[in-house]
Amino acid sequence: MPTHGSLTKAGKVRGQTPKVQARERHSVISIMRNKENFRKRFELKRVPGQNKPGQRPRRR
Repeated sequence: MPTHGSLTKAGKVRGQTPKVQARERHSVISIMRNKENFRKRFELKRVPGQNKPGQRPRRR
């Protein structure tokens, strides 16, 4: 099977690129956010929105 370029040059650009330090995360990791949203919606049966039933007193 013919190759496009020699295998000795594989990873050349990545190896030459300088290492950049990762920035700190400011928000919650997406897996944890999704798990918390699932818990709120399905386990606690919460209704989305600002005016949830039972949260604010009814006006007369």
